[in-house]
Amino acid sequence: MTISYKTLLLVLFVISSAAMLQAQTRNRPIPVIFDTDIGSDIDDTWALALLLASPELDLKMVVTDSHDVVGRARIVAKFLQSVGRTDVEVGVGKRMDSKGGPQFDWAKDYDLKSYPGRFHDDGVGAMVKMIMSSAQPITLIVVGPAPNIEEALKREPGLAKKARIVAMSGSVYKGYGAKSKPEPEYNVKDHVSSTAAMYRAGWPVLIAPLDTAGLIQLDGEAYRKVSSANNPLCRTLLENYRIWLKNQKANLNFEQQSSTLFDCLAVFLAYSKDFVQIERVKLEVTPEGMTKVSESGSPIDAATAWKDLQGFENFLATRLAAGVQNAPFPPVRGSMKPK
Repeated sequence: MTISYKTLLLVLFVISSAAMLQAQTRNRPIPVIFDTDIGSDIDDTWALALLLASPELDLKMVVTDSHDVVGRARIVAKFLQSVGRTDVEVGVGKRMDSKGGPQFDWAKDYDLKSYPGRFHDDGVGAMVKMIMSSAQPITLIVVGPAPNIEEALKREPGLAKKARIVAMSGSVYKGYGAKSKPEPEYNVKDHVSSTAAMYRAGWPVLIAPLDTAGLIQLDGEAYRKVSSANNPLCRTLLENYRIWLKNQKANLNFEQQSSTLFDCLAVFLAYSKDFVQIERVKLEVTPEGMTKVSESGSPIDAATAWKDLQGFENFLATRLAAGVQNAPFPPVRGSMKPK
């Protein structure tokens, strides 16, 4: 059988077009929804800043989770507006109670109705809709207790086929401050059932547990790189850190060091596994909030050890000091407003 010249050209064109499409897909930023309890510990704010400084990630929506979700949404909306990223949608998560946090003062007077971007009073519903309608799988970065995730799975059981989880969650072999034994980690202990639901839903789960996430802290030259950066991202981040330190009464020096930046590792793991060792483990969530290695547990990929902690901290500081890297899109005002 002979192939004509035109047919050969057509075949080559199809092959080259497919190759180009694959390359474009590989290089396309990963679409992300950020589920956060921002306002309690300050590391959520550092993680949000890292998200905005990461061109590998395309932040679509931030949904607040656990306790005073409206107060948390004020922090998110004000932060995004301060750094010029009002293209990012903001959602209020599942209502629980009015328990706030030491960072809430920063946005206590912010009016959510003034947010120029799209706002969702039902953040869980908006999350489900975005995931189910997306042509690409969505990465859910979860850096707090996860009532929103449990609620989303109840509303749409098919969610796990359209998304993956990257979370700051659990304690596999070590506890806080590299303690030699695992212990209940806050995000799990605060709402045990939601972590259990998140682990066993059937989607890919990658966690940054205390084993690694609990060791990240910027000081010395790395911290100075962030504190001296003259850009809106770092200025807004440090405004929040100063208020958090004052209200938290933490034994830290604002001029010299950060607090422990647990959540930043989860953001990084959404697109890279450099700097850490990843291990497949089966984890069972106990009623006490332990994430226990067990044959009856759910298969989880966990960053259980560092290959280069200092390298990651230097990378983190350099990224943040460079400021917002994601190209924003024109903001769209939504019809859903806070009650």
